[in-house]
Amino acid sequence: MKRVTIKDIANHLCISVSTVSRALADDKNIRQETKNRIYAAADELGYKRNVLAANLRSGRSNTVAVVVNEMVTPFASRLVRGIQEKCNERNIYLVTCNSDNNPESESEIIRMISHSLIDGIIVVPCDRSNIENYKSLSRKGYPLVFVMHSPDEMDVSSVVLNNYDKSFFLLDHLVCSGRRRIIFVKSPALSPNDRLLMNSYVDTLKKFKIPYDENLIVEGGITMEDGMDVVDRIIESGVVFDAVFACNELVSIGVMNRLRDHGIRIPQDVSVAGFTGSELADIVYPSLTTVDPPLEKMGVKACELLFKKIDNPHSKSEKVVVDANIVFRNSTVANKQE
Repeated sequence: MKRVTIKDIANHLCISVSTVSRALADDKNIRQETKNRIYAAADELGYKRNVLAANLRSGRSNTVAVVVNEMVTPFASRLVRGIQEKCNERNIYLVTCNSDNNPESESEIIRMISHSLIDGIIVVPCDRSNIENYKSLSRKGYPLVFVMHSPDEMDVSSVVLNNYDKSFFLLDHLVCSGRRRIIFVKSPALSPNDRLLMNSYVDTLKKFKIPYDENLIVEGGITMEDGMDVVDRIIESGVVFDAVFACNELVSIGVMNRLRDHGIRIPQDVSVAGFTGSELADIVYPSLTTVDPPLEKMGVKACELLFKKIDNPHSKSEKVVVDANIVFRNSTVANKQE
């Protein structure tokens, strides 16, 4: 079926094409009565506005991209939900890209974006491998906002957590409850966020004069199956441990499931805690102690910062630090000082 154009509307009403075009663009110089006639004719004829052409004329695509490092855990879905909320308010299309914690995949996503009509990008990097590529995007004029990481060498806005402080307090809680052999389960690619968690782990040991043991640092993944595999590897190695702190919730749940399979009681024998949490932390048994970031709020804030840069490319970059909550649940022994 032939697509209805503004020329068809103009012929139908016996008025000029320019008048129809200006009316459909809500030109204030066109009388409201004329606009109403044109709107009615457009509906009658089945006219559909060519959004792409309009966007090309304005120099905007009304589309933003979010690049996340994984789509397995509730982390990404909650963050994207906040971003989507703000995009909906401005009728902005959202394209979600997943690097799957793979720097090469992330590089390919960046290449694709650099050849696309994208107004701005929100990034949760998998590691620092692609900083130079992001610099290139920035030089080309793409507004960027980083989440969970603030690259010092780039003039970009960011939304980060006070993750060092919160993980330090959680590890402090584990030590004060009598734990001394704490396994730290890090992600396969040591992200900027994981580095801060690692720093807090090392500093907690120093505070309590506990010797650092590299055998207690274990590489995991991001799924429950990865957490189960971590426990099998630890037990097979013969390493003695009395607590596990993992970089995400699903790994922590997998750890708890496998510990129970081995007849290890939680938290009587081993305490378990995770960084990031969702409703899953309350559902599992025992309920899981976690550091819970307000991810929807972080998504909303990242989107607000991005819109500022899109509307005014010369606006000053901002770094927003968001407060996370520690939720103590049944997977850790109560602090002796509580």
